[in-house]
Amino acid sequence: MKSFLLITGAAGGLGSAFTAAAARKGFDLVLTDVSSAGQELAERTSAFSGVEVRYFPCDLRREEQRTAFFEQLKQSGLAFWGLINVAGLDFEGAYPQISREQALRVLNVNLVANMDMTHEVLQLRDPSQKFRLINVCSMAGFYPMPFKATYAASKRFLLDFSLALREEIRDFGTVTALCPGGMPTTEACMRAIFAQGFWGWATTVDTYKTAESTLKKALKGRAVYIPGWANKFLWAISALVPTSLKINFVASRWRKAQAEVAQNTPLRSEQHSPTTA
Repeated sequence: MKSFLLITGAAGGLGSAFTAAAARKGFDLVLTDVSSAGQELAERTSAFSGVEVRYFPCDLRREEQRTAFFEQLKQSGLAFWGLINVAGLDFEGAYPQISREQALRVLNVNLVANMDMTHEVLQLRDPSQKFRLINVCSMAGFYPMPFKATYAASKRFLLDFSLALREEIRDFGTVTALCPGGMPTTEACMRAIFAQGFWGWATTVDTYKTAESTLKKALKGRAVYIPGWANKFLWAISALVPTSLKINFVASRWRKAQAEVAQNTPLRSEQHSPTTA
């Protein structure tokens, strides 16, 4: 029986990188994204790699669309040996200054959609193969982050959820929590990286290399993967630093970076940065 690897947020920067990396390994794929570019990505990937690639559009924020998506998978008789939950978003800024709708969108995509997708795909897993789940968390999940409070908290939840679920499914699968730093996936992400100077560059990781290395780590059963030497260093020393100092450092760094950005290219009121730590 043919089984597939499902990738959410497939048309985005990290999602398309995972798609390319998985196709190069010869994995048959099911892709989903809210963007219309997903169909073109699926066709191009299949043509170049020779693997079977199916695309189902879905706005993961909306429960009714997720339900319809799951029904399509069931009606198509698809079975899965793996899932990569990439879809996620963030609206930077002080919590009182973002809108209610923005805050709820972060939770709906980063948490509710991820958990819903994971639950339903596990029901459709191929029992003849080891199941592999990759959740895209973030370095932001290791400590509270002022001005990215909702995003960081959602990633902390996702990290804890991944580690707990890993133990629950150990008899038939593994869960890998990917915790990257910044990624140059959008214009807003790149401006933020530039504004942070040395540490912005040091903690930024290459999107395609990250996707390839994460797949390798997941297939070997790694629980948590932090790409990049600077990110590993910051994670190691963070355990030695009081939480209050970490919060103050993050807040100071964010204020300085935003001041730098404002002097050059004013940011739009909404920043969608799905893979920024």
